[in-house]
Amino acid sequence: MLPSQSQIVIAGAGTVANSVAYHLIVKGWNDVLVLEQNRIGSGTSHFGSGTLGLFKPISHRNLISYSIKLYQQLQEMGYDIGLKQCGSIYLAQTKDRMIALKRRMAYNVPTGLHCEVLGREQLKRLYPYLHIEDIEGAVWVPEDAVANSSAICDALAKLAKIGGAKYIENCCIEEVHTENGAVKSVKTDHGVVSCEYFVNCAGMWARELGLRCSPPVRIPAYPAEHYYAIAFPFPHNTNTALPCIRDYDSYSYIREWQGGGLLIGWFEPESKPAFENGTVPTQNWKNHLTVDPLHWNPLWDKVVHRLPFLKNIKPNIYNCPDNFTPDGRWILGESPEVTNYFVAVGMNGNSLQGAGGIGKEVAECLINGESTQELLPFSVQRFLDLHSSKRYLQQRTKEIVSRNYAILYPHQCEYKYARKLRCSPLYSVLEERGAIFGVKMAYERPLYFNSTYTRGQKKPVMPPGSFYKPKFFDFMKEEFVACKEGVGIIDMSSFSKIKIKSSRLEVVKYLQQLCSNDANIPVGGIVHTGMQNEKGGYENDCILVRQTENSYFMVSPTSQQTRIYQWMSRHLPTDHSVGLHDVTSKYTVINLVGPKATGLLSELSNSDINLSPFTYKNVNVAYASDVMVMSFTNTGESGYCLYIPSEYALMRIERFIPFWAEELTPFVTPYEAGSGYSVKLEKEYFIGKFALQHQKEQGVSKRLVLFVVNELDINKDVWPWGGEPVYRNNEFVGTVTSAGYGFTSEKHICLGFISSPRSRYAQTNRNIVTTDFIMEPKARYEIDIAGTRFPVKPHIHPLRIPALSSKLNKKYTPTPVVAYESDVFR
Repeated sequence: MLPSQSQIVIAGAGTVANSVAYHLIVKGWNDVLVLEQNRIGSGTSHFGSGTLGLFKPISHRNLISYSIKLYQQLQEMGYDIGLKQCGSIYLAQTKDRMIALKRRMAYNVPTGLHCEVLGREQLKRLYPYLHIEDIEGAVWVPEDAVANSSAICDALAKLAKIGGAKYIENCCIEEVHTENGAVKSVKTDHGVVSCEYFVNCAGMWARELGLRCSPPVRIPAYPAEHYYAIAFPFPHNTNTALPCIRDYDSYSYIREWQGGGLLIGWFEPESKPAFENGTVPTQNWKNHLTVDPLHWNPLWDKVVHRLPFLKNIKPNIYNCPDNFTPDGRWILGESPEVTNYFVAVGMNGNSLQGAGGIGKEVAECLINGESTQELLPFSVQRFLDLHSSKRYLQQRTKEIVSRNYAILYPHQCEYKYARKLRCSPLYSVLEERGAIFGVKMAYERPLYFNSTYTRGQKKPVMPPGSFYKPKFFDFMKEEFVACKEGVGIIDMSSFSKIKIKSSRLEVVKYLQQLCSNDANIPVGGIVHTGMQNEKGGYENDCILVRQTENSYFMVSPTSQQTRIYQWMSRHLPTDHSVGLHDVTSKYTVINLVGPKATGLLSELSNSDINLSPFTYKNVNVAYASDVMVMSFTNTGESGYCLYIPSEYALMRIERFIPFWAEELTPFVTPYEAGSGYSVKLEKEYFIGKFALQHQKEQGVSKRLVLFVVNELDINKDVWPWGGEPVYRNNEFVGTVTSAGYGFTSEKHICLGFISSPRSRYAQTNRNIVTTDFIMEPKARYEIDIAGTRFPVKPHIHPLRIPALSSKLNKKYTPTPVVAYESDVFR
């Protein structure tokens, strides 16, 4: 029977949820209610591989190490959980892989993990069934273990029950209720239970459950199809357990399985997102997936190559979904949207591995308000709303599974899928200068520029990764020299930007409370400060700009956009006298770096830009007005930081101004581009006069049109960036040439040429595009963005937007070298 209230409600009864419940009980919090939509352990915990690998970064390893110790205690208590410290062999088929393994050894050995490089004889002795002729090397980690995931799940649930936790099975959570921004109650199909805390450990169902809250809680985790096989019989008959095999270059792991068999699983190069409609079934979910021989056969062949005795064995192949996160790291902690709503999900194919340590640390956060281990890499606050988009997650899932076993070259392992979601208005300009982009918080940021690129060529891409001198070293050197000796332009738009205001001077008191430096600086001043926690640790490293007596502008690292906003929000005065406003997307940020930065800026502005260090002023720069020019850069070099209202970078699109090489080419006339007003046919002669005169009389066969995109969620949907097809009444009529977000209209704006569809030409034998044809009221226009069509409204004239008052009296055509983004705020 569902109680009317409980201090803590936990969603899900898998290994992670049961670990949280168990550790709360151990800490003395026994008013715990665990709600499970099916049976205890009926989710992916029941099908876990049971592998426990310690050969990982220290932040992961600490939690896994605790998990193994906890499972050892369970076994000593008499629970039959199949725990064996069998060790693991990590194989390398290439030199780069061996380097990667050695890099792991370099940071694991000094921190207490025993591991060693194996020679061929040692390898054969530890695992005599391996084919090793193509092996470059291997690493032995004797402390790795295996266990029975389902048995541990059940044992933790039993111990939690003994301590007082109440479990209710076959109970579906319908909604989480909030009041004043905090958890209030949980509505289920059994009734409503009031609670103070809620912990979402719902695994594959966690994301959907997060949406059933007001406000919605973002949980970017999505299931991928995950293949494993069980092969019988295995010829090993000794009492000594064989090590696990992790053959990264074949995407596989291998362990002994109960009953004399082998369990083989894969983290394949390109996985398939499960349940493409985005809804995970609550019943018989495993039966919804089919086994695709075309997908698993190549994977199985690699395993047979490694273990030749499997050639004559027919395995049982299973397709079991498992939950993965966009960056392959667990999602833990208190949500930024709702106070006392905690999350522990996204185990990335192995819930058992971290469950013990995760349960302990989540319990610590609930009880003491902080963890005992560093959980920042796993914080739920590292995401934005767009990361929870179904389309985003389905795209990212294709590659995130493989990254478990891929060689992740430092600074050279950018994602392929779900890109161009957040771009600076300068993106297309930088791309045309040969920029190679990386992504941070879904923001496209230039990593470096390929100076050999010539406009019109195939766009350059990141070269294959290397642990040695990168292939782009010379490009970076050029940029460095430019910043040291001339002027470099660096796009820093991705940094988090927050405005902090009050009606009087409450904001000063507020910031003085949060900052370890003195925030009460003069108006126009800039201060670099930290924001610390109770133990003196950093919560934020930022720049504060005092714009007026009662308002500040704060610049923080890109990845802090969600986290620091939430942290500062929870420290706001209760009388609402201070307000925070995230303005990250409202400013394009350019660093001018180098000894010639002042000269360049002087040529572009009529204002006096001789600023004292760490001060700023608002000036007009080129066609942009009210630009914040700050006398500091993030590189340590002399120069300026320009905060430009983004509307000016996008102005030409919103104002329907065609651009060379995008809209204006040798094959486009002024009348086609909508610039016929600038043609003076009354002149006696000019090149092209007669052709234009003829075209004006006869009409044009294509016409540049401005489209306003409707029904596109800028936070969750893929953006248009150019090249998208345009449809009129479901017929293709053109292509987007330029796209951008118009801050005045608060809509995406696209430019593109419209031609007459084939059906119209077939009926009328005319291909002339008229205003009436374009603006026909019954015509339905759409653009296709990454496979999804969005309705658009056509315009043949610029949108009505406020005029910009700025003048440029000087002409200057600099040739700066565009530099890579600084690491200062990464």
